[in-house]
Amino acid sequence: MEALDNKCPACGAKITFNPKNQMWDCEYCGSKFTLEQMQKYNNASSKEANNKKENQVEKPEKTIDGLDVYRCKNCGAEVMADEQTTSTFCVYCGSTAILKDRITEGLAPSKIIPFKKVKEDAIEAFKALSKGRPLMPKLFNDTKNIEKISGVYIPFWTYDLKVDGTIDFNATDITTWSDYNYRYTKIDTYLSKRSGSMNFERVLVDGSSRFDDDLMDSLEPFEFKDLVDYDHAYLSGFLAEKYDVESNIAIERANTRAMNSAIDVMKESVAHQNKNVATKNLNISKVKEDYILLPVWMVNINYNNKKYIFAMNGQTGEIVGNIPIDIKKTIIISLLLFIITTLIVFVIIRGIG
Repeated sequence: MEALDNKCPACGAKITFNPKNQMWDCEYCGSKFTLEQMQKYNNASSKEANNKKENQVEKPEKTIDGLDVYRCKNCGAEVMADEQTTSTFCVYCGSTAILKDRITEGLAPSKIIPFKKVKEDAIEAFKALSKGRPLMPKLFNDTKNIEKISGVYIPFWTYDLKVDGTIDFNATDITTWSDYNYRYTKIDTYLSKRSGSMNFERVLVDGSSRFDDDLMDSLEPFEFKDLVDYDHAYLSGFLAEKYDVESNIAIERANTRAMNSAIDVMKESVAHQNKNVATKNLNISKVKEDYILLPVWMVNINYNNKKYIFAMNGQTGEIVGNIPIDIKKTIIISLLLFIITTLIVFVIIRGIG
């Protein structure tokens, strides 16, 4: 079957979503369109194309080596995609291929935060990694090391959760003093009880097993004020993934995050120096769940024949990833610190003498 795509209502050329003006720009005729204007045109952004009824689902033509094959609506070439891909590109004409059957299988996304950052923003964020990182290899953030940059809509489950119950803390306060002969230590021990109810809104859990959970968690927070109703049009010019982690599995991580946060809040309210959980009786319940798509720029780096992956929040510009350490720099800086510390101690000792 043909994959869905978006075309310029003015000239029929391919059209992409522009994060800078939040409109759809045609690079051929220069026209710009709002979502409302795009929805009136018979393409992937139309209300008919976004109808999620099962009898309108388009199935792939065939399967090759585990990849489903679709037909590019623009040039007729074959477009191949694995079972998690919902939006990809035709390698011949560059048009976005929106695989509707992947989007509508199971639960379709209800909301999306459109990209606000462009590819150039991701490049600049990578180049700026050296700031405040003296141990990073000098040429690591050279743009020549960038192997690939992809704008991807990542599937996320989001949960509203309620935690209520009680926690008992063993708490202590330590006081020390001394006289001419002895040093004294006094330890006061308390049993502090806390109870209450807390509501957590939009606890995020990455819904794709292909992306590292810790990496995706580090991209938070997203600003949910920018959430809009999902439309295929937002995928134009970007890749997109479908969830392969079911909600009943993902919620376990959400529950853990909410429970740990609730414990931290209650622990913070205990006004003693040291406090440890003695017993806890907490209950957690789901108030609401949703399936949404969030924007992420994935930056693949090849440095000294090693692969590194960085991710940038496509809304806020926050970039995260593992940065290598230059061993030579580490040794030199350590030696310099040792020498400086030794000199300071020597000067202090001479001053005392």
